[in-house]
Amino acid sequence: MIESSTKYITSSKKPKLYQVILLNDDYTLMEFVVEILRRFFSKSAEAAEALMLKIHLEGEAVCGTYSYDVAQTKVNQVIEFSRKNDQPLMCVIRELRA
Repeated sequence: MIESSTKYITSSKKPKLYQVILLNDDYTLMEFVVEILRRFFSKSAEAAEALMLKIHLEGEAVCGTYSYDVAQTKVNQVIEFSRKNDQPLMCVIRELRA
């Protein structure tokens, strides 16, 4: 019988998480924000409407929490879609602090 000298190292370190945040502005249509939330963050109509109002009233809202790569992709998708539709909507990521 041959014994293997290969050892496997497993890491249980969890990846950092990042929040994707939509920012309020005075120009983006509320209906467009709802569309963004439904299209890119899979929110129901009711949840999207509630988040849109939170963004409007509080200046920003967290739309989801993801790994860095997924969060950055979401930001890029939102900004690209917004610009293609002549909307100035801004989306940013923020590291989730434990």
